[in-house]
Amino acid sequence: MRRRRVYGVAVVVAAVLASAGCSSKSAQDSGTSGSGPRTVTPVAGCGPSSWTDPANLSPTRAPARCRPLTPTPQPLPKTRKVTIATGTLSAEYVAPLEVALDKGEFKKEGLDVTLKVLPTPDALPLLAKGDIDAMWAAPEAAVMNGIKGGFDIKWVAGNFSPDPTSKSGLWVKLKNGEAAADVRMAGRRMGTMIGKGSVIAYPMEKALATHGGGLDKIQYQQLGSADVLTALQNGGVDSAWLLDPVWRKVDDDPAYAFLGGQPLGEPLGGMLYGRTLLNADVDAGVALLRAYIRTVNTYYADDYKSDPTFVTYLAKLLKTDESVLRSTPSLTMDWEIRAGTTTRLQAAYKAAGVSKGATLPESRTVDRSLYEEAAGHRP
Repeated sequence: MRRRRVYGVAVVVAAVLASAGCSSKSAQDSGTSGSGPRTVTPVAGCGPSSWTDPANLSPTRAPARCRPLTPTPQPLPKTRKVTIATGTLSAEYVAPLEVALDKGEFKKEGLDVTLKVLPTPDALPLLAKGDIDAMWAAPEAAVMNGIKGGFDIKWVAGNFSPDPTSKSGLWVKLKNGEAAADVRMAGRRMGTMIGKGSVIAYPMEKALATHGGGLDKIQYQQLGSADVLTALQNGGVDSAWLLDPVWRKVDDDPAYAFLGGQPLGEPLGGMLYGRTLLNADVDAGVALLRAYIRTVNTYYADDYKSDPTFVTYLAKLLKTDESVLRSTPSLTMDWEIRAGTTTRLQAAYKAAGVSKGATLPESRTVDRSLYEEAAGHRP
């Protein structure tokens, strides 16, 4: 069912583009915004530490940061309404957007922002038509297939990478006498709430490869979020991709082993723009990222869960249990995008059988120029 939906999105997007028109190939192939070259000037509070080399894939890389409360707002001359689609409003990785909205950071830029809950397959056609302006999501297989079909969409800012102590990822129930190092995943059944077309296919493939498996060598059983752990515990599946804070339930149980999670220092999602903010209204696109970056610098610069007052505030904002929020380490919020991430993602999608054709170059999938302008970095 999931595979049919991934391919179906590409068909819908193609139909939308045929009626609405799409941007020129030259705009798609450029590494900058479709409006052409823009003037980038230094930004007070954002110095050398506000940018890192995208080629730096070190898991210990310090994320880019400006001083708190910077970059300062640059209000648009006229208020611009912006709608951002997101799959959920309760997940911790969405919190920077909700904090920015609650603290008035978007409003300071002259933006009237609405967060709309929509899964990626439903949001893509709306983004193609211009009915929404951005997505807080990830460059999933559906997105890559949409770009191949002619849709001008690019990943313009990252979201987070996990804390080194996090064990959100692939867990296996050990067989009698089996040690974690001896686990071979080929032929085992995996329970997951995430389909093969998700960005999780990339770290999952890495974890499987080190344990005698692969995306094409295991059996999948897609389950609801509340059923994944239960199926692992009662033997319904042999392994599962457990998210925060579910993995805490098995962390101290020797019957289970953690095999790997999202790569450290490499965001796999964040802000995606369509042709409106990439081409028609780049000033608004930069303003939106400026507000997001300022929110990260002000509230998420370090270990934000070390501040009890902020955790209490965050739990209320996300409508989640405060003790659950405290049970996992802070995410490393990171607005930058690493070099080659979309290439590695596409390789995983092909291995999973949800994507075909030539690999898209990064110039078609990523645009770093907007966050660089917002932070005053001139490449």
